[in-house]
Formats: sequence, structure tokens, C-alpha cells
Amino acid sequence: MRTILHCDLNSFYASVELYLNPELKGLPVAVCGSKEDRHGIVLAKTEEAKKYGVKTAEAIWEAKRKCPQLLIIPPHHDEYVEFSRRVRRIYEEYTDLVEPFGIDECWLDVTGSERLFGNGEEIAHKIRERVKKEIGITISAGVSFNKVFAKLGSDLKKPDAVTVIPFDNFREIIYKLPVTDMLGVGPNLGKALKNHCINTIGELANTDKNFLIRKFGKMGECIWAYANGFDTSPVMHTDYHAPAKSIGRGVTLPADLNSNDEVHRVITEMAQIVSHKLRKQGLKACGVQLSIKDTNLSVKQFQAPLSIPSQCSGVIAEKAYELFITNYTWHDKVRSVTVRAINLTDCYEPLQLDFTQDYNAHEKLDNAEEAMEKIRKKYGIDAVSVARTI
Repeated sequence: MRTILHCDLNSFYASVELYLNPELKGLPVAVCGSKEDRHGIVLAKTEEAKKYGVKTAEAIWEAKRKCPQLLIIPPHHDEYVEFSRRVRRIYEEYTDLVEPFGIDECWLDVTGSERLFGNGEEIAHKIRERVKKEIGITISAGVSFNKVFAKLGSDLKKPDAVTVIPFDNFREIIYKLPVTDMLGVGPNLGKALKNHCINTIGELANTDKNFLIRKFGKMGECIWAYANGFDTSPVMHTDYHAPAKSIGRGVTLPADLNSNDEVHRVITEMAQIVSHKLRKQGLKACGVQLSIKDTNLSVKQFQAPLSIPSQCSGVIAEKAYELFITNYTWHDKVRSVTVRAINLTDCYEPLQLDFTQDYNAHEKLDNAEEAMEKIRKKYGIDAVSVARTI
């Protein structure tokens, strides 16, 4: 039987800000994105703000309406990355199986460490106490026999707490909980399950597996297995880096876009950044995805394959703009644009040639962009750019 921990840094961004600014302790504080760049949402909040009903991801004006005295502070991402690294170094003193799940959460497999440091609950408390003493922030930890239940445990009791969900009686602890508390069940899936009178994890576990597969496909089988405690996914080694499934870049514009030409410029700029990331990781895109958010906050997403796998920003931008022109109707202005390279492949993977494609033209474009990359590397990212973006 495995022993898995899930450690979650409590209100991480806000906790770091309080550590760096002790005078804010005891006050309702929210770390929020820039209103000027229209990323004006709550990224994290203190316990004092939480008491007023302030929630993560809600707009600043909504949070202010609930708590007029709410103190808004901007994020300091470099500090958060450094604190995250320091905490992970503590985790790695107990096991080399440390798998990040975002900047503020990690799974730890301590099965092989129990003879050295005690059982899972004892290890969790040791880590919790060390993080509080040495780093100055707190964690909540879940201890269980798989990753899904360990994550569920860390959510049950906050802040600065340890919750154990053992194999012997996990049903008594979790089956009464809402199904949306479980990893893998988001709001939309939770709503769909509710339409079939599946409201709790226990009801999900006791639902016929074949029914869930018919209704929800592969995901139905997956969440049924999770609810029944059958998750066997391993905790990856601390040096493991999952292969990228897609590479993208998006931007929320300071002012709404209201013409095709304006959108084209933004797509071109985003494609240049995506191209740079692809080259850096030695990957090519076999497809392009475009996401457009309008002024009503409605998101429309389109995608299409590329005829030739490519790293070229021009190819990616051309396909993304083609998707926009073909699919977007100007009922509303455009608020944000995201360009994503999808269906990635290694840039050295052999290519099946197609007589209908002009590979020489593509190679010339690729060589030109590679030369631009070398100029940027030597003289800076703004040394050379596509004329359309200027």
C-alpha cells in the first residue's frame, strides 16, 4: 500500500505578501491582477477577506462590493517562484518523488521514507511544521493511499492542517462529499452528473460504470475509478518534466479590438512568441488553435491542422488568422486573443512528404525566421520583428 501526500500552500500569493509586508497581517487583503491590463481578478486572498465572501477568480469590483475595506495589492511572481522553490527543497529532503501540481501544490510519495521519518501522517506534520518555521507560510496536507484522495484530503481542512484518508475507511470520510470536490470533476461535469442525480462522491462510486462510459466516454470511466479508490497513477520523480502537449500565448488587450486588421496584428505578435517557445524546446506544431474572448466574456475556440509541421511564426499566424476570418462574426468587439500550437512533434521527426506542398518555400521562411532568432538572441528580443506588429 502506497503512502501519498498532497501538500498545498495556503492562500499562497497572499501568504507570501503578508510575510514580505507584516503590517498587512490581520487585514482583509487580496492579490489581484492589473485593472489597467484588464486582468482585474482576485488571484489570492487572506482568511480575513475570505470571511467577507471574497473568492478567487472573481472581479475586483465584486470583491470590493463584498468587502469595501479590501486592500488590493499587485502580484510579485518572482517572489512566489522563489518561495515555491524553497518549499520544494524541504519536500525533497523526505523523498525524491515530488510532483508539482502548479506553483503551490505538490504530491509526494513517501512510501519508501517511512522507516526513516515515521508514517505518512507524522511526515506530513514534520513538513508542515518545518515550512511554517523555516519559510514563514503554512501548508495543508492530505495523506492517503493514492493521489486523488491525498488531494481531496488537503482540501478538507485548511489552513495549517493535516487530514488522513486511510484505505480502511475512506468511504465513511469522502462518500458524503459533493462530487465536485473530487479531482477531475469540474463545474460543467458536476452539473452534468447532477442532471443524472449524481450529487456526491458516494453516488458516483455506486453508479454503473457502463452507464458513465455511455454518457461521458473515457472521462466517465476515469472518475468512476477515482471515486472507488482505484487511482494508481504514480508520483513522478522530482526531475521529471512532462512533455508539452501544446504551447500558447494569449493577451487581454488594454482596449477592445474592433477590426480584422487589429486582430491580425495581435495574432502575428502572439505567433512570434509561440514560435520562439517552439524553437527553444525543439518542437513543431502540427496544428493551430485560436481562442477569442469578446466583450461579453464569451470565449470562442477554433482549431485546424497545418499542412506541414512548422515552427514558423508566419505559418502559425496565417493559419490562426484564417481561422479568425472564417469563423468569427463581429457581433461583439474582441477583448483577448490566444494563439496556441497544438499536436506537437519533435522537430527532428521524419516527415512524410506530400507532392502538393511547397517545401522549398517553407524552408526559406524557416531559415529567415531562424536568422531573426539569432539576432534576437544576440541583441535582444526587440532587435527585429515582423513589420505588421510595429
